[in-house]
Amino acid sequence: MKYFVIIAVAVISYLIGSVNFSILISRAISGKDIRESGSGNAGATNMLRTHGKKMGVLTLLLDVLKGIVAIIIAIIADKNISANTGVLAYIAGVCVILGHNFPIYFGFKGGKGVATSLGVVLMLDWKVGLIVAVCAIAIMAVTRYVSLGSILGGAAYIVIEIVKAIVTKNYNIVQLVCVVIIGGLLIARHHANINRLLNGTENKLGAKKEK
Repeated sequence: MKYFVIIAVAVISYLIGSVNFSILISRAISGKDIRESGSGNAGATNMLRTHGKKMGVLTLLLDVLKGIVAIIIAIIADKNISANTGVLAYIAGVCVILGHNFPIYFGFKGGKGVATSLGVVLMLDWKVGLIVAVCAIAIMAVTRYVSLGSILGGAAYIVIEIVKAIVTKNYNIVQLVCVVIIGGLLIARHHANINRLLNGTENKLGAKKEK
């Protein structure tokens, strides 16, 4: 029963993550796939640049909501199997982000998972999530590089969670692995942006298209 619930939550979380709102909204308002416009990324930033602020913000909020819903389902399931360890929520977090990045409904070509990761991290530990979000937003505001803020946010999340585990002496190996995956995916999904940042060709927030 326990393992069935874990698998069910993982699958449900992945399927929730696979609902890519940027693609759906873009098709609804323009008839075009957002992946064929702007940077080609199926996410809130490309929606902002392609369809304006309102659609960008709407996509952002819906993507964050995916992460929140997946964690809520995991928390409820965890209590029902009398485990209540919190580990299931971390597994769900990884799966919903994987769904967003590699959606089964859209040929496994999705976004970079920034907004969905934010929803996940805030639900797993709102204090850690708030610190990471403030750091990332501050970097974006100062440099106007959304990608840089996202990359450093992913790195900061891993470091903060490891430090927290060491200080509190309260850690679980599965949980820590999930933390590394969540932060690592944020960094890895921005590999092209990292190259452009190093080459000085990355577009800043406000540019219509990425180079």
